[in-house]
Amino acid sequence: MNFHPYLKLLRPHQWLKNLMLLFPPFLAGKIFSVAIWQQILFSFVAFSLAASATYVFNDIIDRHADKLHPKKCLRPLPAGKITVAQAYSLALFLVFIALSLAIICAQSVLVWLLAYILLSLIYTLVLKNILLLDLLTIAAFFLLRLQAGGAASNVNISVWLFLSVFLLAFFLSAGKRLGELKMLGANAQHHRNSLASYSPQFLGGVLYLTSATVLLTYSIYCYTHDSLFYTIPLCAYGLFRYIQRVQHGGDGDPTAALLKDHRLLIVGLCWVLMVGIGIYF
Repeated sequence: MNFHPYLKLLRPHQWLKNLMLLFPPFLAGKIFSVAIWQQILFSFVAFSLAASATYVFNDIIDRHADKLHPKKCLRPLPAGKITVAQAYSLALFLVFIALSLAIICAQSVLVWLLAYILLSLIYTLVLKNILLLDLLTIAAFFLLRLQAGGAASNVNISVWLFLSVFLLAFFLSAGKRLGELKMLGANAQHHRNSLASYSPQFLGGVLYLTSATVLLTYSIYCYTHDSLFYTIPLCAYGLFRYIQRVQHGGDGDPTAALLKDHRLLIVGLCWVLMVGIGIYF
C-alpha cells in the first residue's frame, strides 16, 4: 500500500503553524518547565492532527476547483489517488484521535481545539468565499492557537501580543491571497469565489497597512519588555522581505515562504535566538 498520497493529504509541513502554541510560555520565560512541556506537547499533537483533518475536509470540498489550479491539481484527491470515502474516513479518524488526546492529556486546550475545528468547518463551507471574512478567519486560527498555548502553559496573553499576532496573521492572509491572485490570473475566480472580489491593488494596500500596524503593536509590546527591543529591526526586515517576495510572484503561503525563502528562515531563527537570550539570559 502506498502511504505517500495519504501523507501528502495530511500536509505535515503546515504543522509549523502550531508552533504558535509555544509563543506564550516562550515569551513568558517558562519554556523550560517540564510540566508545561508535557501540556504543550500533547496540545501541539492534538492541534496538528485536527489541522490535518480540516485540510482533508477542505480538499474534499475543493477537489473540483483544485483541478484548475497549477499546483493544487497535484494533490491526492483532485489527482484521483485517494477516493472521497477514504478521505472522509481519514478526517473523522484524525478528529477522534485529536479530541481524545485533548480530553485525556490536555484538557486545558479542549475548548480552543473544539473552537478551531468548528471554525475550520465553517470556513471551508462558507467563510472562505466571503470577501474579507476569509482573511479574518485565517487570522482567527492563529489567535486560537495563541490562546491554546496560553491555556496549556497557564500564561495570560497580553493585549499587545494578541494584537500583534492578529495583525501579523491578517498581513500573512492578505499576502497569501495576493500570491494566489498573481499565480492564477484570469482563472482566479474559478478557483475561489472571494478572489473575484479582490484586486492586486487592494490586497497590496492591505499588506502595507497591516505591516505598519504590526510594527507599531509589536514595538509597543517590546516597550513593555525591554529585553526584546532590539528584535524590532528583525521584525521590520521580515515583514518587508515577505512583501517583496509576494509582489514579485512568490508563494504567499506563510509556511512555504518560511521554508523556501532562506532569508526569511534565517531572520526567524535569529529572532528566536535574540528573544531567547533577552528573556532567559
